[in-house]
Amino acid sequence: MNRIKEILEEKGIKQIWLAKQLNKSYNMVNSYTQNRRQPSIKCLYEIAKILNVEAKDLLIERKEITS
Repeated sequence: MNRIKEILEEKGIKQIWLAKQLNKSYNMVNSYTQNRRQPSIKCLYEIAKILNVEAKDLLIERKEITS
């Protein structure tokens, strides 16, 4: 599970912009934000760099999922 959608909303960034920065399709980024797919570790770090956050801030801890 990830918080990519939340971070994008907090920063006022559109998914289409992130897709262009990552050189990925909108559909792929949308799959990440909807938690239908999870980005690779490499991609997660790329997203963090683009969004100027720590990679760990993009992840949801297991205890948060079960709460």
